[in-house]
Amino acid sequence: MIHFDNSYARLPQGFFTRTAPTPVRDPKLVALNLPLAARLGLDPAWLQSPEGLLMLAGNTLPEGAEPIAQAYAGHQFGGFSPQLGDGRAVLLGEVVAPDGARFDIQLKGSGPTPFSRRGDGRAWLGPVLREYLVSEFMAAFGVPTTRALAAVTTGEQVIRETLLPGAVLTRVASSHIRVGTFEFYAARGDRDRLRLLAEHVIARHYPDASGAADLLQRVVEAQAYTISCWMGLGFIHGVMNTDNMSVSGETIDYGPCAFMDGYRPDKVFSSIDAYGRYAWNEQPNIAVWNLAQLASCLVPLMGDSDEAVAEATRIVHSFPALYQREWLRRFAAKLGITSPRDTDRALIERLLGLMAEGQADFTRVFAGLSNGKARDEFLNRDSFDQWAVDWQARIKDLPDAAQVMARANPRRIPRNHRIEEAIAQARDSGDYSPFHLLDAALRDPFTDRPEWDKLALPPQPDEVVQRTFCGT
Repeated sequence: MIHFDNSYARLPQGFFTRTAPTPVRDPKLVALNLPLAARLGLDPAWLQSPEGLLMLAGNTLPEGAEPIAQAYAGHQFGGFSPQLGDGRAVLLGEVVAPDGARFDIQLKGSGPTPFSRRGDGRAWLGPVLREYLVSEFMAAFGVPTTRALAAVTTGEQVIRETLLPGAVLTRVASSHIRVGTFEFYAARGDRDRLRLLAEHVIARHYPDASGAADLLQRVVEAQAYTISCWMGLGFIHGVMNTDNMSVSGETIDYGPCAFMDGYRPDKVFSSIDAYGRYAWNEQPNIAVWNLAQLASCLVPLMGDSDEAVAEATRIVHSFPALYQREWLRRFAAKLGITSPRDTDRALIERLLGLMAEGQADFTRVFAGLSNGKARDEFLNRDSFDQWAVDWQARIKDLPDAAQVMARANPRRIPRNHRIEEAIAQARDSGDYSPFHLLDAALRDPFTDRPEWDKLALPPQPDEVVQRTFCGT
């Protein structure tokens, strides 16, 4: 059983539409996240029972659920869409974990809603497995993120470019409230609902915040931290639209996301990002742009005056310094430095420059610093050796440098070709063993095991993934 306490569903009409998931023909459990179930205070035996499976597929509603599709707007690649909303997801309700933390439980791929815009509301298996693997790796590494509680196949097919097996992801988040949620009401001039939304977010995420300006500052700080985490892992979100930026600071909506293999700062994977708007090195700038849209929504709650505009502008402009501080702390740790100096920035940037010259593998360079194998990743090894002299001089009096690096640099990331391999095996032959092997290895990204060795290897030329795709 799940004990719900649905605070968002208690908001007035206009924040959502009440809609139930559409039952599927023949649900089967692919994966259940037992540690997350324990974190939420849910009974794993019940979740694995026939009754629990029907709930995870959207075929039945547990007692206390109040299924809704949330309304929001959003800037998509810079263009504003005044109405988007949950087009293929239904929020079942909220649970309060044993430690008092509140979480949404949402079914993604659970059928059409009033926001589906002629879509089928379904998900195919590939994006469900991708989000499960990537979000759980991010959680294991300590990146603020939504989580995956379960993946279920539907026994039905969905139509994309071809017929593909359908699936439903049970997603867990501290909330699904986005910058685009605020934009939805700002675009309609609905100040009353803007205020209610701001009060709800403050109570839920930032209870010590005092008003709209303070709320904006907390979101700026949360996003500065999260984006620095992305950058330190070579992660590219792919679709940083304002409807895909959570006000809680959690990474949300793993569509065409990917991790860099060879380091290229302007790397893009998403097939729909033709002009590189959301390239790896553009993500901090886009975060500022998105936060400016949130600031515009909150200005009416801050007094709607020149002074309010100036204050909102100042808060948004605080992002670069906050982000640079987090960036320096994170990348310094990757070199074994816990208390970085301003001069360490040049040391880090020199290494990144050398990596870019030959597109050295991002993950393997940093993981190799602690075991002497980083040099092997460079074409110009003499230049790396010169850099290493300065780096060794910097850390020679830091006795815990090796331990710091070990905690900051994963042995494995969700390599794009390994994800695609797991998806292909599941899709083509119903073999989930590559998925489960990868899931286990990514949940423990700092440990080496013989059976996981191949998962740390970069792709061979014929395995390189150049483009990733949304699941819609």
